[in-house]
Amino acid sequence: MGDLVSDVVERLRPGQPAVVEPLTGGITNANFKVNLGAEQVVVRVPGNNTEVLGIDRASEVAANRAAAAVGIAPEVVAVDEETGCIVTRFLEGRPIPMAELATEPTLGAVIAALVRVHGAGSVETEFNHFEVIRTYHDEAQRRGVPEPFDYDQVSAVLARIEAVRPFRPSVLGHNDLLNANMLHDGSIRILDWEYAGMADPFFDLANFSVNNELGSEHDDSVIRHYFGTVDESKLATLALMKLVSEVREAMWAVVQIAISELEVDFVAYANERYERFEVLLAAMELGRLLVQAATGPPKAGLASNGSKKPVGPQARRREPVGSNSGSRTTSPPTNRPKMPTSTRLPSSISEAGR
Repeated sequence: MGDLVSDVVERLRPGQPAVVEPLTGGITNANFKVNLGAEQVVVRVPGNNTEVLGIDRASEVAANRAAAAVGIAPEVVAVDEETGCIVTRFLEGRPIPMAELATEPTLGAVIAALVRVHGAGSVETEFNHFEVIRTYHDEAQRRGVPEPFDYDQVSAVLARIEAVRPFRPSVLGHNDLLNANMLHDGSIRILDWEYAGMADPFFDLANFSVNNELGSEHDDSVIRHYFGTVDESKLATLALMKLVSEVREAMWAVVQIAISELEVDFVAYANERYERFEVLLAAMELGRLLVQAATGPPKAGLASNGSKKPVGPQARRREPVGSNSGSRTTSPPTNRPKMPTSTRLPSSISEAGR
């Protein structure tokens, strides 16, 4: 792997002495910090079978560049066409603990960063959260892997949500907002754009909330920071989208059960996120929230023209802190599954990286 990175660096900076250092934390991809003397970069080597997870590398690069242009993501230095490696500028920064993400001024700064990303432009890929979940289910079924929970019950709830809040690809979404995908270097930076695509803004808000364990007591702040005002319709939509985000996490793990060769307990992770879905569902008045969400006006933004590529295997659709390597790559999200002692993930995947 080191030789591959050295070859990439040689093509990028011919004859330039380089010191290559592996970065820990990712599972799906391998990441390396490269010291070129006058500059430092991160080379990410894509993992195997990532297309099954719905990752579109061209869209990832486009989204990363758009987010970098508004000061949120690290600069894309180069893309090595021969290997598919992505080279980004190394950012010096510190991790942001989940507890800090729930407090001011950090919470407001993160939401402000999302506002900038959401207005950064468009890419060809759409991240349709409902379709992603269905595609993950179909892929798992095709590989003979059943969900370790009642998928039909989950699907019935999602169908009710989709009926009142159909997919609205109005913004450039990140769609994988684990805290391991965020850095603080004086400003909030967001890494790892693998799942980026045109999306519903409420999915990012909900994904950020559940992945970083923000309780419902923070919903008002999240909505107010993003929209400027709070009303029942917005709060209801956020609550419903949290259910969708938890199911996406669970189904992501189910696909990993089918394809991963790592000694990771993805069954436990899928069950954990399903249980979190159940806790959220039990605590809410679903019927009332569906009515309230249905009364809200659509979010203004970049309307889909119907020609965007869907995110998912059928279309070729959570890396360490301080390195621009991000998180999801091949690992699970918040509270990741257990691994053998030699390669154990921290209890919170969002603090480790996917």
